[in-house]
Amino acid sequence: MSSATPTPARVRRLPVVGALRLGRPSDVWFKPALSVVAAVAPPSLLLMTLGRLDLAPYTMAGSLCALYAHNRPYAARAKVLARVILGMLGGLTVALVSASLTRNAVVLVTVGALLAAVQKAVCDATRVGPPAHVILTFVSSAALFVPQTLGQVPGHLALAAAAGAWAWLVGMAPAPLRPHGPERRATAQALNAAAAYAETARGGEEGAGARSAAYAAVHAAWQTLLAVRNRPSTTRRALERLVIRAEVALAAPADADPARLRSWARAVRGTGRIPRTGDPRREEDGLRPDGAGPCRTDGGARLDDDSLRRGGDLLRERDELAGVAAERAVAPRPLWSRLGPLTPVAVRSALGCALAGYVSLALGADRPYWALVTAASLYQANITLTWSRAVQRVVGNLVGVLLFAAVAPVAQLGPLALVLCILACNFGAEALIGRNYWLGSVCVTPLALLVTELPGYQPTGELVTGRVVDTLVGALAGFVAAVAVTNRRAGRHVERALTAVDRAREHAARLAADPSSTPAALEAARRGLAAAVVDLRATADAAAGEWWQGALPQERVVLAEQAAHRTLAATVRRRGLLPDPGTTSTYTHTEGASP
Repeated sequence: MSSATPTPARVRRLPVVGALRLGRPSDVWFKPALSVVAAVAPPSLLLMTLGRLDLAPYTMAGSLCALYAHNRPYAARAKVLARVILGMLGGLTVALVSASLTRNAVVLVTVGALLAAVQKAVCDATRVGPPAHVILTFVSSAALFVPQTLGQVPGHLALAAAAGAWAWLVGMAPAPLRPHGPERRATAQALNAAAAYAETARGGEEGAGARSAAYAAVHAAWQTLLAVRNRPSTTRRALERLVIRAEVALAAPADADPARLRSWARAVRGTGRIPRTGDPRREEDGLRPDGAGPCRTDGGARLDDDSLRRGGDLLRERDELAGVAAERAVAPRPLWSRLGPLTPVAVRSALGCALAGYVSLALGADRPYWALVTAASLYQANITLTWSRAVQRVVGNLVGVLLFAAVAPVAQLGPLALVLCILACNFGAEALIGRNYWLGSVCVTPLALLVTELPGYQPTGELVTGRVVDTLVGALAGFVAAVAVTNRRAGRHVERALTAVDRAREHAARLAADPSSTPAALEAARRGLAAAVVDLRATADAAAGEWWQGALPQERVVLAEQAAHRTLAATVRRRGLLPDPGTTSTYTHTEGASP
């Protein structure tokens, strides 16, 4: 344990301008944008044809499920989308039944706040991914304030379920054309991140930032590849080999070839053949057909050192894939064990949403769900990120109401114009939200206001005024709750993450030093250490933004990361993928390869 003096605690400065800075769009921004349009359009147009556009809010609840799981392999996406749809239906059922049993606004706000807290905790624990709980909370909170009778509930739920089933089909539609599209994208991102780190490895802070990004990208690639727990296909095994090459580049960036890594990434993104890093079964790769060692060519002359090293690389790569298979067989942690650390965030959500709804009611709002949704959308990993989201939400909503004021006259021309405006806002929200949350909110706000006009047109001025007030109330109340309910366990989470890294590093080091350790065991230990390092960085980043807590052991975090990186390199070297330090030969003699 390091005896370094911890840095003193201090109040962090809260960013304003930085929170509004635009970033690069997501690589697949068009996929959720097109998916949500394809999911929303048919049910809405059908209801418009039948003259029942007032029922469109229920079908839209199911259609919005098409926004989820675009980064998951299709086999895993099918399960995630099904669970999201079931979660949406569960929250909608509670909301509709509550709305049919009481019109007491205080009771309805309380129910909405509790639902928001549960949705936030479960989405975070299951790591369902963007847009996480926000869509589910929007659907259930809006339904709470729509007059219902118990007899209407089954029909409305049936509409939502039918639209959800259509959204499931939309989400799965690309599978026949690009069955491994998500895995390809994740692998390409890992290769590009490894290339960026190799280019900046000697660049001080820049190199350190690139290293963290590269490890996170490689870890995300493994998360995607391992999301499907059945036996991997030939394509997925080829992608796993490329991710292994990215890991090799992280372990020895000075020896990596960034141009080659980037060329592999470009090839992987397409629909053509995946670049081959070699096949241990092929003689022309420098191995005997039985894989026992390098073969002889040119009348019995031995291969040169580069070919020998390549043969060793291929054997080691085959062993690494055995370790991947071992990791794939490990059962995930149970849900209840992941919910415990999220208690402070759940309490924040319940308190902030309830406070926002109550204040909105006190100010005379008849449907305070927007204040509740605004508060629910704020809560991030720490106070600093929550503040940034509050700034983004307020700015986006204020600009969005101006856009609604401009669009409303067009939407009021008729039902078709209203549906087309809703579709345009859906597309714009998903296309822009990857640049910055506030930019997407500019389209989300008029979308939400247009949905309120589906049952019948309402005065634009009243809608705009009410939305501005509810936005400010929700942001203020939500942030006050976040400040009041601090995550005092953040420091303990960092300590636990440090302990996990230390244990994983010691275990991997023991296996690397043991000549009798099996390839699968060594690879599983190395992968576990890599996951622990990524988790440590995420935990430390989350805790760094919390206020009013003891100083974090920043130096211990850095030292633990550095030691873990050295151990990762040693395990890669033990596998024969890298030359041993201090040797002059370009080929490391390993079991299964001739000297």
